[in-house]
Amino acid sequence: MFEQWFADLTRAEVIWVSIGFLGQFMFSMRFLVQWLASERARESIVPMAFWYFSILGGMTLLSYAIWRQDPVIIVGQATGLIIYSRNLRLIYKKRRRRRRAAKRARTTERPAA
Repeated sequence: MFEQWFADLTRAEVIWVSIGFLGQFMFSMRFLVQWLASERARESIVPMAFWYFSILGGMTLLSYAIWRQDPVIIVGQATGLIIYSRNLRLIYKKRRRRRRAAKRARTTERPAA
């Protein structure tokens, strides 16, 4: 079944289909990462790797969708990339605020000489 389908593809098409499968694999890995992290913590959590796999998979699938000229997948993946990037930005901003607050707390705790 797939043997004939692959036999009819050009070299460029095989490369792009492989890119599509790679993107789908990376995109799917985010769920495995999230599930394992949640099981380990015994609560639902979303680790940073989830967002990185989302971006990597989304970018790869977007490339594949552009090659396929599929507007449905293009819009879906492009929208997702905006959301995943925004989530990472919010996470990094929160970390930066926490570091600054911790630094301020350390400097105000020092006794005056």
